[in-house]
Amino acid sequence: MDSITKLQEQQKTSLISRLGPGLLYAGAAVGVSHLVQSTRAGGMFGFYLIPAIIIIHFIKYPFFEFGPRYTAATGRNILHGYKRLGNWALWTYLLMTLGSMFIIQSAVTVVTAGLAVYIFHFQGVAGLGPQQVAAVISAALLSICFVLLASGRYSLLDKLIKVIILILTVTSIGAVIMLALDNPGYYKSANTQFNFTDTTHLIFLAAFLGWMPAPMDISVWHSIWSESKNENQGGEVSIKDALLDFRIGYIGTAFLAVSFLLLGALVMYGSGEQFKSGGAAFAGQLLDMYQQALGSWAYPIVAIAALTTMFSTTLTCLDAFPRTQTAVLELLFPNHFKHEKRRIQYLLWLLLTVSGTLVILFFFLTSMREMVKIATVLAFVAAPVLACLNMLAMYGRDVPEQHKPGRKMLLWCWLGLGALIFCSVSYFFFSMI
Repeated sequence: MDSITKLQEQQKTSLISRLGPGLLYAGAAVGVSHLVQSTRAGGMFGFYLIPAIIIIHFIKYPFFEFGPRYTAATGRNILHGYKRLGNWALWTYLLMTLGSMFIIQSAVTVVTAGLAVYIFHFQGVAGLGPQQVAAVISAALLSICFVLLASGRYSLLDKLIKVIILILTVTSIGAVIMLALDNPGYYKSANTQFNFTDTTHLIFLAAFLGWMPAPMDISVWHSIWSESKNENQGGEVSIKDALLDFRIGYIGTAFLAVSFLLLGALVMYGSGEQFKSGGAAFAGQLLDMYQQALGSWAYPIVAIAALTTMFSTTLTCLDAFPRTQTAVLELLFPNHFKHEKRRIQYLLWLLLTVSGTLVILFFFLTSMREMVKIATVLAFVAAPVLACLNMLAMYGRDVPEQHKPGRKMLLWCWLGLGALIFCSVSYFFFSMI
């Protein structure tokens, strides 16, 4: 019995050890795209956009998979694959990231701040208006994140991410089931449908799908996290384990996106109530949905899970931008940016990211909704470029032939890339009408 128990414990440990970067991916992905955009999609259009969630996950899957797959195949992050394509690929990534990183960081931070303001009743502190309160709380959150990242003491949050995601998943599923059983009458009478001839609806769809399941940048982050895990463990993870880790996170985030859409649909669709544009007001509506479905006992659990999830997203993004920018500059200018001085470079980029985000939050913040819209649309437009770079890197000469995806995956990539390009071009066309 002892030997059987030991074997079972080893198998459990082995499975848990495989789940690393995939959980960081989930922690970064389950944020604005799920809590905000999916819930709003359900509230505005009911169940009509569920197929859109499934389709966009299918289209983007290969390009997200190539991040961890490349690292498992070569032992290096996918930016090295960009380097093999030419410096133009690294410059493209660097400039695209510089053009979006402050907006993206501002969007996730202001949503986190909105939750904090509502949960801890920070509204109207010191006579400040809603936007000023959001900016001040955002500054406090960024300061906490900066200290955690600069000191390297954020491992506890990484360890808790499994529990956080589990709590959010269980409560979301429970809320959906309770609401479905309740079967509110106003849902049956609602008749607002998504209209592909309505420019407003199409622009919302672009914003909705831009961060669904996450910005394409996370594929690069995932690759770098995988490389870091290899360095920490002193060995390389097999492709089988890397893909298992990735797929658990990817499928899990897709499931949660549908759950949040159902939650918004069952509570808001057809009720005549509109989602608020302010962060704190929206957070109140979101948490009230759970309370309405599960009862008042669920409020503190869901509040903690939602806030911690968004804080995890804020922290993960704030870590990823400096980490990737540092890695890009090392590859572009190896004589000037040394690997042994990576820590100093990382801290400088971290300070720049925080400073740029604060400038946007204090001087250009209009509303949470507008901030999220800008960030998600930027991600939507950038997706084809990053998808193309990932595909070219994965099928590059430095990847061993036995580790390259097969012809079916290549066909999947071309179809997905074509769909992403078509969507981006269509967005530009309709936005100019």
